[in-house]
Amino acid sequence: MYLDSDLRMEVLSSILGLPVKLYDIEKCMPTDNILSVNNLYLQHLFGKLEQNSAYVKEFFIDEKEFFEPKYDCDFTDLSDSAECMRGDELYERPKGWYRMALKVKGKYPDGDTWLGPDGWRSHSVPGEWPVSYHGTSLDGAKGIIKSHYKAGDRAQYGRGIYSTPDIHVAEKEEYAKTFKSKKTGKSYKVILQNRINSKERQKCRQKSDYWLIPVAEGTPAWMEKQIAERAIRPYGILIREI
Repeated sequence: MYLDSDLRMEVLSSILGLPVKLYDIEKCMPTDNILSVNNLYLQHLFGKLEQNSAYVKEFFIDEKEFFEPKYDCDFTDLSDSAECMRGDELYERPKGWYRMALKVKGKYPDGDTWLGPDGWRSHSVPGEWPVSYHGTSLDGAKGIIKSHYKAGDRAQYGRGIYSTPDIHVAEKEEYAKTFKSKKTGKSYKVILQNRINSKERQKCRQKSDYWLIPVAEGTPAWMEKQIAERAIRPYGILIREI
């Protein structure tokens, strides 16, 4: 079910708040707004990218270049409670969720060490980044660079990009995005699974289950995007039926 292309387009549309369609080389125009994996998080965080048109009404993706189904992982019936580490931090596996893997290998100029090696393991390896989760609520995403997730707690821990190592925090109603699929008729909750650069990350003293990528007030937009790219990278979209 989760490999269905139509459902995957609905998932992306729910995250970005704009229609996302499959790119068809015979039907699409060169000026159409093609969304890359690298730009997914920037569009999600900032709500806009440099586009060919002044007003973006929809996005297109090349599914073969966007998703990597061989790295999908079904955690829906996970019962193993073995402790796992990633980037020398505890990795709380997303029990009850299905991960749609994004095609991120070879997409960044600093290589793939941040991902660690393929396959099951409980230990960390040198150079890999810890795992964090990010709710996909548009209300939060549009202003995430300016404030904390929680609207009533704005900027308490500093300005920047917030995520959490605790999936139970990310899946809360005020953070996670929910949508009803036209394809299946079922409702789903969606969050992003990321790797976060521990050299760029701060742990919030008052709230240890929040991690912050600091972005100083007055930072130019182009620099904000550079900070995001080098500090936090989504590698999977988590979906769960509700």
